[in-house]
Amino acid sequence: MKILVAVKRVIDYNVKVRVKADHSDVDLTNVKMAINPFCEIAVEEAVRLKEKGVATEIVVVSLGTKECQEQIRTALALGADRGIQVETDENPGSLSVAKLLKAIVDEEKPDLVILGKQSIDSDNNQTGQMLAALSGLPQGTFASEVTIEDGKASVTREVDGGLQTVSLSLPAIVTTDLRLNEPRYASLPNIMKAKRKPLDVKTPADLGVEVTSSLNTLKVEPPAERSAGIRVGSVDELIEKLKTEAKVI
Repeated sequence: MKILVAVKRVIDYNVKVRVKADHSDVDLTNVKMAINPFCEIAVEEAVRLKEKGVATEIVVVSLGTKECQEQIRTALALGADRGIQVETDENPGSLSVAKLLKAIVDEEKPDLVILGKQSIDSDNNQTGQMLAALSGLPQGTFASEVTIEDGKASVTREVDGGLQTVSLSLPAIVTTDLRLNEPRYASLPNIMKAKRKPLDVKTPADLGVEVTSSLNTLKVEPPAERSAGIRVGSVDELIEKLKTEAKVI
């Protein structure tokens, strides 16, 4: 069984995001980058399935400039077998990303595709669903548990009303939620081994896909500054401040 995992290069979630002086975009100068946390969960789930003997090969794919090879190598150090970079200087929208991933799916023919449910930079939460629609494959989104048995994937989904379990015929698309697993750290020996694992570089032209985006960023602004909170001495004082200062009651 082959598993394809998509990973995205984003600003490390521990880093405070800065906006450029001209408000044109986020400032990435000398900023620590990492695998998107939800994508890291996707890699971990694929590795666990391989450790259980369910999967035999894990292929990691990432889209972007040469720098995204760093995140592919990290995924290889975590247990993936080989990597694919789709090299582009453009900032493709979700639909273009889904089209590129579909082309990879058509080439690799994986039994299972695992993606993070969303990236922490754009927060769109739509690439996995678009990929499933383009590929004509069943999908299980917001997965908190995944079980593979008898050619089917049982996916427990986190929905507004609680938990929902769906059964998917393989091949299928799964997107990961936070509670699916706890990603491991890469050991130094595995980091060294990852440098020797194969990594293929393709272009959108190789895949027959034109990278476009229907969205243009007009302006980026940091969140408004908020004043610090205060301690109150009693419930009566709290109620009084809510009435006279906050004017919410």
